[in-house]
Amino acid sequence: MSRTAYVNGRYLPLADAAVHVEDRGLQFADGVYEVLYVREGVPLDAGLHLARLERSLRELRLAQPVPRASLEAVVGEIIRRNRLRHGLVYIQVTRGTAPRLHVFPKAGTRPTLIVTGRRAAPMPPDLEHWTARAITLPDERWARCDIKSVSLLPNVLAKQAAKEAGAIEAILYDRDGMVTEGASTSVWIVDRAGRLRTRALGPEILPGCTRAALIEEMEKSQIGFEERAFAVEELRGAREIFLTAATTFVKPVTELDGIRVGDGRAGPVASRLFALFAARA
Repeated sequence: MSRTAYVNGRYLPLADAAVHVEDRGLQFADGVYEVLYVREGVPLDAGLHLARLERSLRELRLAQPVPRASLEAVVGEIIRRNRLRHGLVYIQVTRGTAPRLHVFPKAGTRPTLIVTGRRAAPMPPDLEHWTARAITLPDERWARCDIKSVSLLPNVLAKQAAKEAGAIEAILYDRDGMVTEGASTSVWIVDRAGRLRTRALGPEILPGCTRAALIEEMEKSQIGFEERAFAVEELRGAREIFLTAATTFVKPVTELDGIRVGDGRAGPVASRLFALFAARA
């Protein structure tokens, strides 16, 4: 079955979908995006993702291309047309097409809206085969990582370095040696004292929607945690490390920079939180 994309009001075969050569997303990476995981034909935590999209648009002073209800309808139609039972829906918004000048285009320039979908593996039933290797790298991204910008070149380079090292994620740390986040994930640890920790929100990290959803479930279950930064040395000495993201769910890291984490298996905290998130899904 050929895939279908939505571009500026039209549903098109993916091979025919295109934007103008002077689209500001292409010329300047002047745009934002969201990705939603689709489970059993339904986008998971769509409200959290669409709220984050709206926040990113506001932070870049970028006009909302369509009302939220219209965007939800487009997402639903992309799921239907692509017959997505388990998959991903990507939403991308740019500042539109205009002559290539660094300043914003004239008022009234129409934003570009692109929505695509593709199939993906279903959420795993347990953590037995859902563990991962990771590496650490310096964080070389810009200073507003809280905006889900389409400008992802440092993330791409970090992901490629991870792949070449036989890992699936690069965990980044700042110039002070404090862990920020993964190239496409939020990072959690159970430290040596047994405390569950993740970095507090701020301009250095993306406000992860899966992070937020998991925190909601933890608070309902009265599971304690700290939003407090940790150094890369603490990361390397942690009892457990795990990642969260829309396509990662809760994913234990069992090897970091070639060294085993804990006993090399999914730990009890990650296992419990995976079960909580799976129940929510």
